[in-house]
Amino acid sequence: MSTKKKIPDKPAYNGKVYNFCGQKKLILAVCVILFTALIVGVIIRGDNRSIEFKGGTMLTYTYEGDLSTSDVKSLVEDVTGQNVTVRTGKDINTGDAQFTISMTTGDFDADKQAELTTKLKEKFSENDLKDAEAVNVTSTTGKEFLLKCVIAVIFAALVIILYIAVRFRNIGGWSAGMCSVFALLNDLIAAMAVSFIFGFEFSANTVAVILTILGYSINNTIVIYDRIRENRKLMPKATLNELINTGCSQSLTRSIRTSITTISTMLIITIVVLIKGYSSLLSFSVPLMAGLISGTFTSLFVAPVTWSWWKNREKTKKAAAK
Repeated sequence: MSTKKKIPDKPAYNGKVYNFCGQKKLILAVCVILFTALIVGVIIRGDNRSIEFKGGTMLTYTYEGDLSTSDVKSLVEDVTGQNVTVRTGKDINTGDAQFTISMTTGDFDADKQAELTTKLKEKFSENDLKDAEAVNVTSTTGKEFLLKCVIAVIFAALVIILYIAVRFRNIGGWSAGMCSVFALLNDLIAAMAVSFIFGFEFSANTVAVILTILGYSINNTIVIYDRIRENRKLMPKATLNELINTGCSQSLTRSIRTSITTISTMLIITIVVLIKGYSSLLSFSVPLMAGLISGTFTSLFVAPVTWSWWKNREKTKKAAAK
Protein backbone atom coordinates (compact mmCIF):
# COMPACT_ATOMS: atom_id res chain seq x y z
CA MET A 1 0.00 0.00 0.00
CA SER A 2 1.39 3.36 -1.04
CA THR A 3 1.94 5.90 1.71
CA LYS A 4 2.65 8.90 -0.49
CA LYS A 5 3.09 12.01 1.62
CA LYS A 6 0.44 14.59 0.97
CA ILE A 7 1.63 18.13 0.29
CA PRO A 8 -0.06 20.48 2.76
CA ASP A 9 -2.20 23.32 1.45
CA LYS A 10 -0.97 25.77 4.10
CA PRO A 11 2.52 26.61 5.34
CA ALA A 12 3.62 25.95 8.88
CA TYR A 13 2.70 29.50 9.92
CA ASN A 14 -0.17 30.28 12.23
CA GLY A 15 0.41 34.03 12.56
CA LYS A 16 -1.52 36.83 10.92
CA VAL A 17 -0.93 37.29 7.19
CA TYR A 18 -0.83 40.94 6.16
CA ASN A 19 -1.77 42.20 2.73
CA PHE A 20 1.60 43.55 1.58
CA CYS A 21 0.68 43.29 -2.09
CA GLY A 22 -2.29 45.58 -1.50
CA GLN A 23 -0.05 48.50 -0.51
CA LYS A 24 1.00 49.61 -3.99
CA LYS A 25 -0.15 53.21 -3.45
CA LEU A 26 1.82 53.45 -0.20
CA ILE A 27 4.93 52.08 -1.91
CA LEU A 28 4.58 54.53 -4.82
CA ALA A 29 4.09 57.44 -2.40
CA VAL A 30 7.21 56.54 -0.41
CA CYS A 31 9.30 56.20 -3.59
CA VAL A 32 8.09 59.60 -4.84
CA ILE A 33 8.78 61.25 -1.45
CA LEU A 34 12.33 59.85 -1.34
CA PHE A 35 13.09 60.98 -4.89
CA THR A 36 11.61 64.43 -4.22
CA ALA A 37 13.66 64.78 -1.03
CA LEU A 38 16.83 63.96 -2.97
CA ILE A 39 16.04 66.54 -5.67
CA VAL A 40 15.28 69.20 -3.05
CA GLY A 41 18.52 68.41 -1.21
CA VAL A 42 20.56 68.65 -4.42
CA ILE A 43 18.92 71.98 -5.31
CA ILE A 44 19.53 73.43 -1.84
CA ARG A 45 23.11 72.20 -1.38
CA GLY A 46 24.30 72.13 -4.97
CA ASP A 47 27.63 70.48 -5.79
CA ASN A 48 28.66 69.09 -2.42
CA ARG A 49 31.48 66.77 -3.43
CA SER A 50 34.43 66.47 -1.09
CA ILE A 51 38.08 66.92 -1.96
CA GLU A 52 38.41 63.25 -2.94
CA PHE A 53 36.05 63.87 -5.87
CA LYS A 54 36.44 67.58 -6.53
CA GLY A 55 40.12 68.30 -5.95
CA GLY A 56 41.61 70.72 -3.44
CA THR A 57 44.04 70.83 -0.54
CA MET A 58 44.59 68.53 2.43
CA LEU A 59 46.61 69.75 5.43
CA THR A 60 47.68 67.35 8.17
CA TYR A 61 48.91 68.30 11.64
CA THR A 62 50.01 66.19 14.57
CA TYR A 63 49.01 67.19 18.10
CA GLU A 64 49.11 66.13 21.73
CA GLY A 65 46.36 65.87 24.34
CA ASP A 66 42.65 66.36 23.60
CA LEU A 67 41.48 68.54 20.73
CA SER A 68 37.99 69.45 19.51
CA THR A 69 37.58 69.05 15.75
CA SER A 70 34.62 71.44 15.83
CA ASP A 71 36.88 74.18 17.22
CA VAL A 72 39.47 73.47 14.54
CA LYS A 73 36.79 73.53 11.85
CA SER A 74 35.43 76.86 13.11
CA LEU A 75 38.86 78.51 13.11
CA VAL A 76 39.84 77.22 9.67
CA GLU A 77 36.54 78.34 8.15
CA ASP A 78 37.02 81.82 9.62
CA VAL A 79 40.49 82.03 8.06
CA THR A 80 39.70 80.50 4.66
CA GLY A 81 36.11 81.70 4.26
CA GLN A 82 34.84 78.32 3.04
CA ASN A 83 33.44 75.08 4.34
CA VAL A 84 36.07 72.55 5.39
CA THR A 85 36.13 69.00 6.72
CA VAL A 86 38.25 68.01 9.72
CA ARG A 87 39.04 64.35 10.42
CA THR A 88 41.11 62.92 13.25
CA GLY A 89 43.29 59.81 13.21
CA LYS A 90 46.76 58.47 13.97
CA ASP A 91 50.01 58.47 12.05
CA ILE A 92 50.62 54.87 10.97
CA ASN A 93 54.39 55.16 11.34
CA THR A 94 54.72 57.10 14.61
CA GLY A 95 51.36 56.52 16.27
CA ASP A 96 50.98 60.28 16.89
CA ALA A 97 47.48 61.74 17.01
CA GLN A 98 46.74 63.87 13.96
CA PHE A 99 43.95 65.75 12.24
CA THR A 100 43.47 66.44 8.54
CA ILE A 101 41.84 69.55 7.11
CA SER A 102 40.26 69.12 3.67
CA MET A 103 39.19 72.09 1.56
CA THR A 104 38.16 72.29 -2.08
CA THR A 105 39.77 75.65 -2.77
CA GLY A 106 42.06 75.83 -5.78
CA ASP A 107 43.84 78.96 -4.49
CA PHE A 108 45.54 77.99 -1.24
CA ASP A 109 49.22 78.87 -1.59
CA ALA A 110 52.15 78.59 0.82
CA ASP A 111 51.52 82.05 2.33
CA LYS A 112 47.94 81.22 3.24
CA GLN A 113 49.01 77.87 4.63
CA ALA A 114 51.61 79.61 6.81
CA GLU A 115 49.00 82.08 8.05
CA LEU A 116 46.58 79.28 8.90
CA THR A 117 49.29 77.26 10.65
CA THR A 118 50.27 80.25 12.78
CA LYS A 119 46.71 80.87 13.92
CA LEU A 120 46.14 77.17 14.65
CA LYS A 121 49.28 77.02 16.80
CA GLU A 122 48.22 80.17 18.65
CA LYS A 123 44.71 78.84 19.27
CA PHE A 124 45.82 75.36 20.31
CA SER A 125 49.14 76.23 21.95
CA GLU A 126 48.65 73.57 24.62
CA ASN A 127 48.39 70.79 21.99
CA ASP A 128 51.89 71.31 20.52
CA LEU A 129 50.73 71.32 16.88
CA LYS A 130 53.29 70.33 14.25
CA ASP A 131 53.09 70.42 10.46
CA ALA A 132 52.97 66.92 9.02
CA GLU A 133 51.92 67.08 5.40
CA ALA A 134 50.28 69.24 2.73
CA VAL A 135 48.75 67.54 -0.32
CA ASN A 136 47.05 69.03 -3.35
CA VAL A 137 44.45 66.83 -5.07
CA THR A 138 43.73 67.71 -8.70
CA SER A 139 40.21 67.67 -10.09
CA THR A 140 41.27 65.01 -12.60
CA THR A 141 42.26 62.66 -9.78
CA GLY A 142 38.93 63.34 -8.07
CA LYS A 143 36.96 62.54 -11.22
CA GLU A 144 38.86 59.29 -11.67
CA PHE A 145 38.10 58.31 -8.08
CA LEU A 146 34.41 59.14 -8.53
CA LEU A 147 34.29 57.06 -11.72
CA LYS A 148 35.85 54.08 -9.93
CA CYS A 149 33.26 54.36 -7.14
CA VAL A 150 30.38 54.46 -9.65
CA ILE A 151 31.80 51.42 -11.44
CA ALA A 152 32.08 49.57 -8.11
CA VAL A 153 28.42 50.25 -7.30
CA ILE A 154 27.25 49.21 -10.79
CA PHE A 155 29.34 46.02 -10.61
CA ALA A 156 27.83 45.22 -7.19
CA ALA A 157 24.32 45.68 -8.61
CA LEU A 158 25.04 43.35 -11.55
CA VAL A 159 26.45 40.70 -9.22
CA ILE A 160 23.31 40.94 -7.06
CA ILE A 161 21.04 40.46 -10.08
CA LEU A 162 23.07 37.49 -11.30
CA TYR A 163 23.16 35.86 -7.85
CA ILE A 164 19.40 36.17 -7.31
CA ALA A 165 18.69 35.04 -10.87
CA VAL A 166 20.62 31.81 -10.29
CA ARG A 167 19.53 31.13 -6.72
CA PHE A 168 15.83 31.78 -7.34
CA ARG A 169 15.60 30.60 -10.94
CA ASN A 170 12.66 28.34 -10.05
CA ILE A 171 10.50 31.33 -9.12
CA GLY A 172 11.56 33.79 -11.81
CA GLY A 173 15.01 34.82 -10.69
CA TRP A 174 15.83 37.52 -13.25
CA SER A 175 12.76 39.60 -12.48
CA ALA A 176 13.29 39.08 -8.74
CA GLY A 177 16.87 40.32 -9.12
CA MET A 178 15.83 43.42 -11.04
CA CYS A 179 13.19 44.27 -8.46
CA SER A 180 15.65 43.81 -5.60
CA VAL A 181 18.04 46.30 -7.25
CA PHE A 182 15.14 48.73 -7.69
CA ALA A 183 14.49 48.42 -3.95
CA LEU A 184 18.18 49.01 -3.23
CA LEU A 185 18.06 52.11 -5.41
CA ASN A 186 15.38 53.53 -3.10
CA ASP A 187 17.61 52.84 -0.08
CA LEU A 188 20.50 54.68 -1.71
CA ILE A 189 18.20 57.59 -2.59
CA ALA A 190 17.09 57.76 1.07
CA ALA A 191 20.69 57.85 2.30
CA MET A 192 21.76 60.41 -0.30
CA ALA A 193 18.71 62.61 0.37
CA VAL A 194 19.51 62.74 4.09
CA SER A 195 23.16 63.40 3.30
CA PHE A 196 22.31 66.37 1.09
CA ILE A 197 19.61 67.77 3.40
CA PHE A 198 21.96 67.71 6.41
CA GLY A 199 24.73 69.27 4.34
CA PHE A 200 27.17 66.36 4.47
CA GLU A 201 29.82 66.23 1.78
CA PHE A 202 29.77 63.48 -0.83
CA SER A 203 32.96 61.81 0.33
CA ALA A 204 34.59 58.43 0.87
CA ASN A 205 32.24 58.06 3.86
CA THR A 206 29.30 58.30 1.47
CA VAL A 207 30.70 55.53 -0.71
CA ALA A 208 31.15 53.38 2.42
CA VAL A 209 27.51 54.04 3.33
CA ILE A 210 26.35 53.02 -0.15
CA LEU A 211 28.28 49.74 -0.11
CA THR A 212 27.14 48.95 3.45
CA ILE A 213 23.49 49.52 2.54
CA LEU A 214 23.84 47.33 -0.55
CA GLY A 215 25.01 44.42 1.57
CA TYR A 216 22.55 44.91 4.44
CA SER A 217 19.39 45.45 2.41
CA ILE A 218 19.99 42.66 -0.08
CA ASN A 219 20.42 40.22 2.81
CA ASN A 220 16.91 41.06 4.07
CA THR A 221 15.47 40.73 0.58
CA ILE A 222 17.08 37.33 0.00
CA VAL A 223 15.64 36.04 3.30
CA ILE A 224 12.16 37.04 2.13
CA TYR A 225 12.68 35.48 -1.31
CA ASP A 226 13.73 32.28 0.47
CA ARG A 227 10.44 32.28 2.39
CA ILE A 228 8.50 32.72 -0.84
CA ARG A 229 10.35 29.85 -2.48
CA GLU A 230 9.71 27.56 0.52
CA ASN A 231 6.04 28.52 0.61
CA ARG A 232 5.62 27.63 -3.04
CA LYS A 233 6.40 24.02 -2.13
CA LEU A 234 4.07 24.14 0.88
CA MET A 235 1.27 26.01 -0.90
CA PRO A 236 1.18 24.67 -4.48
CA LYS A 237 -2.31 26.08 -5.10
CA ALA A 238 -1.59 29.56 -3.75
CA THR A 239 -1.30 32.61 -6.01
CA LEU A 240 1.91 34.62 -6.18
CA ASN A 241 0.36 37.41 -4.11
CA GLU A 242 -0.60 34.92 -1.40
CA LEU A 243 2.92 33.52 -1.35
CA ILE A 244 4.42 36.99 -1.06
CA ASN A 245 2.00 38.11 1.66
CA THR A 246 2.74 34.97 3.68
CA GLY A 247 6.51 35.18 3.20
CA CYS A 248 6.64 38.86 4.15
CA SER A 249 4.42 38.28 7.19
CA GLN A 250 6.72 35.46 8.33
CA SER A 251 9.76 37.74 7.96
CA LEU A 252 8.17 40.85 9.46
CA THR A 253 9.16 40.32 13.09
CA ARG A 254 12.69 39.19 12.23
CA SER A 255 13.27 42.17 9.91
CA ILE A 256 12.02 44.70 12.45
CA ARG A 257 14.06 43.25 15.31
CA THR A 258 17.24 43.07 13.25
CA SER A 259 16.76 46.62 12.01
CA ILE A 260 16.05 48.00 15.48
CA THR A 261 19.24 46.40 16.79
CA THR A 262 21.39 47.74 13.95
CA ILE A 263 19.82 51.19 13.84
CA SER A 264 20.08 51.52 17.65
CA THR A 265 23.79 50.77 17.42
CA MET A 266 24.26 53.49 14.80
CA LEU A 267 22.16 55.89 16.90
CA ILE A 268 24.43 55.30 19.90
CA ILE A 269 27.46 55.94 17.71
CA THR A 270 25.88 59.16 16.44
CA ILE A 271 25.19 60.37 19.98
CA VAL A 272 28.76 59.60 21.07
CA VAL A 273 30.11 61.38 17.99
CA LEU A 274 28.04 64.47 18.79
CA ILE A 275 29.20 64.48 22.41
CA LYS A 276 32.87 63.98 21.55
CA GLY A 277 32.82 66.46 18.67
CA TYR A 278 33.93 64.06 15.92
CA SER A 279 31.49 65.63 13.48
CA SER A 280 33.14 64.13 10.40
CA LEU A 281 31.75 60.70 11.35
CA LEU A 282 28.20 62.02 11.16
CA SER A 283 28.41 61.86 7.37
CA PHE A 284 28.62 58.08 7.79
CA SER A 285 26.29 57.30 10.71
CA VAL A 286 23.31 59.54 9.88
CA PRO A 287 22.88 58.59 6.18
CA LEU A 288 23.49 54.94 7.11
CA MET A 289 20.61 55.05 9.61
CA ALA A 290 18.35 56.49 6.91
CA GLY A 291 19.41 53.76 4.49
CA LEU A 292 18.84 51.01 7.07
CA ILE A 293 15.35 52.30 7.88
CA SER A 294 14.56 52.47 4.18
CA GLY A 295 16.07 49.01 3.68
CA THR A 296 13.65 47.49 6.18
CA PHE A 297 10.71 49.00 4.30
CA THR A 298 11.92 48.19 0.77
CA SER A 299 12.84 44.60 1.63
CA LEU A 300 9.32 43.92 2.90
CA PHE A 301 7.35 46.05 0.48
CA VAL A 302 9.16 47.42 -2.57
CA ALA A 303 11.17 44.38 -3.74
CA PRO A 304 8.52 41.61 -3.33
CA VAL A 305 5.51 43.75 -4.26
CA THR A 306 7.23 45.19 -7.34
CA TRP A 307 8.18 41.65 -8.28
CA SER A 308 4.53 40.60 -7.84
CA TRP A 309 3.43 43.42 -10.15
CA TRP A 310 6.07 42.39 -12.73
CA LYS A 311 5.07 38.71 -12.75
CA ASN A 312 1.33 39.39 -12.79
CA ARG A 313 1.83 41.81 -15.69
CA GLU A 314 3.73 39.12 -17.61
CA LYS A 315 0.91 36.67 -16.90
CA THR A 316 -1.69 39.15 -18.15
CA LYS A 317 0.24 39.77 -21.36
CA LYS A 318 0.58 36.06 -22.04
CA ALA A 319 -3.14 35.55 -21.44
CA ALA A 320 -4.01 38.43 -23.79
CA ALA A 321 -1.72 37.04 -26.51
CA LYS A 322 -3.59 33.69 -26.62
